[in-house]
Amino acid sequence: MPELPEVETIVADLRPHLLGRTIVRCELSFPTIVRHPEPEEFVDEVVGMRIKAVGRRGKYILIALGTSNTGPSGGAPPAASPPPPHEWGGADLMLVVHLGMTGQLRLVDAVAPLANHTHAVFFLDDGRQLRYRDPRRFGRLLLGAEEALLSSKKMPVLGPEPIDPGFAAEELYRRLRKRRAPLKAVLLDQGAVAGVGNIYADESLHRARLRPDRIAGTVSRKSARRLHESLRESLQIAIANRGSSVDTYRDAWGEVGGQQEKLLVYGRAGEPCFTCGRPLSAIRIAGRTTVFCRRCQH
Repeated sequence: MPELPEVETIVADLRPHLLGRTIVRCELSFPTIVRHPEPEEFVDEVVGMRIKAVGRRGKYILIALGTSNTGPSGGAPPAASPPPPHEWGGADLMLVVHLGMTGQLRLVDAVAPLANHTHAVFFLDDGRQLRYRDPRRFGRLLLGAEEALLSSKKMPVLGPEPIDPGFAAEELYRRLRKRRAPLKAVLLDQGAVAGVGNIYADESLHRARLRPDRIAGTVSRKSARRLHESLRESLQIAIANRGSSVDTYRDAWGEVGGQQEKLLVYGRAGEPCFTCGRPLSAIRIAGRTTVFCRRCQH
């Protein structure tokens, strides 16, 4: 499943090309990919809307829509930074894209062949198309005001962004100390920390030298600071390398990322640890295969 670095890469790719564009048509070939509202209402409401902002919250792509004409002479406005997560609620409408396990969101020319499993196509006023493809159909599209999506539980309440400058090590320690679940399970809980999945939970715990099955509430303040640093480092390095293409992830142009070549433990069970040379172990935590070093991670 694409995690924070992969979603951040897609958003950064799309933002300068989508800002100010108007959706002139929408076609759904698999309508049930739309989870809110009804597919017919979704199409009616999205058509004619102008894209005002493109951002990310956790693993969700957020496209703010409105009717105001913000560009000079009707053109697209210059690229801008996304608003902080708490300011997204001011959008008229929010198009929310969750990629699930195999979802891909690509911006293509209209002449590009339509790939199999393309379930939604948004036709833009510059002639290009934003296409959503999802072979396994675990992803979803939502449309609505942020508060309405949250109150109806169509979109979950998410924890803090781990790469946000305002997310302090003390906050992570406070969240861990209340939990009796394994560290790995807490990192995977989107209500505890947003955007972290199987790949970067394993990677950050290895960098922090902490066992994934350790009970979160037993972690000291010093260890929490180390995990905080390693979590941010793992995510920022992956963003710089445009994400990990360990399965079906592709960026907005259909290209693979580069972080999969630099992973320390994820997907390497039985292979030697890069630090001590001991074979890496694998166990199951929260239903997910978890790889770690029994010698380096205490």
